[in-house]
Amino acid sequence: MRHDTGTGFWRSRTGIVCAGFLAIAAFFLLTEHTAHVLGVLPWLLLAACPLMHLFMRHGDKMHERGRHSDTGQQGARSTAEQQ
Repeated sequence: MRHDTGTGFWRSRTGIVCAGFLAIAAFFLLTEHTAHVLGVLPWLLLAACPLMHLFMRHGDKMHERGRHSDTGQQGARSTAEQQ
């Protein structure tokens, strides 16, 4: 297996040209379609609320697993184990 220790793609000549092309395309896309982009922003905000609830909710379940039903040294031990 060959490992190159040279520069990455984005620092090569091709990468720099690609980044320049993407920057120019993003500029023209935003300047020509600003009204469309701004018109979609309220809907993206409304869509973000249920998506954040769906994807960020998994953290609650992980903390629930380590807790014990009775409070005492077992609960303190599980808190120390989580850290």
